[in-house]
Amino acid sequence: MKIEKQTIDFLRQLQKNNNREWFQENKESYDAAITNVKEFITELIAEFAVFDPHINTDIQASKCLFRIYRDIRFSKDKTPYKNWFAAGISIDGRKLDGPEYYLHIEPEKSFLAAGYWRPNKNHLEAIRQEIDYSTPELLKALDAGGWKVEDLSREDKLKRAPAGYAEDDPNIELLKLKSFILYQQFTDEEITDGQGLQNLVKTAERIYPFKRFIHQALEQ
Repeated sequence: MKIEKQTIDFLRQLQKNNNREWFQENKESYDAAITNVKEFITELIAEFAVFDPHINTDIQASKCLFRIYRDIRFSKDKTPYKNWFAAGISIDGRKLDGPEYYLHIEPEKSFLAAGYWRPNKNHLEAIRQEIDYSTPELLKALDAGGWKVEDLSREDKLKRAPAGYAEDDPNIELLKLKSFILYQQFTDEEITDGQGLQNLVKTAERIYPFKRFIHQALEQ
C-alpha cells in the first residue's frame, strides 16, 4: 500500500490552482486522491494496532481525516482549500485530547508525527511532573527509538521556566515545552514507492516508546 503519485500530483496542481472553479473541474481527481488517502490510513491503523494498544482496527479513516476545505472567515488568506491531506490517528480519530499520530501529506513536505500537541492544563502539568520525576525513563524511551532530546519539536516552548520550576533546573528546556512531539519528514519518493506504508510504520514504531511515556504520565 502506498500514496499514489497521482495523489501528490493532484496536490501539486491544487497549489497552483487553489480556486473553486479549478477544484470543481478536477473533482474526479480529488475523489481518487481522497480515496487513496483513506485506504492508506486504514492500512496504517491496522499496522499501528499491532504494536500500540491505544490504536485498534475499529478506528475509521474518515473520522481521522481533516477536511480539505479551509475556514477562511477570519483569515486574510482566502484560498478555499488546504494544499495537503492530513489525519489525526487516535482512538477518537482526529479529535482526541491526548497522545496521537499525525499524518501530513503534501508535495515535498510530508511527515509523520506522534506525541501530544498542546495538552490541556491538567495534562501539561502531569507530563511536566513525569519529566521532572522520571527523566531517565524519558531518555530511555527516546533512546529506544534512536531519538535524542534535541529531536523533540521546539515549535511550542515557554521563554521562562513554568510555575513551580527553577530556571537552573537541569531539565528546564524540556519543562518549557508546551507540546511533546517527535516527527520524521519524508520525500515524495519515500511515500509513493512500494515501501511507502512500511516507511511510516517503522517511524511510528520508533516513536512509540516516547508516546507510551506520555500515556504513562497521564495514567492511560
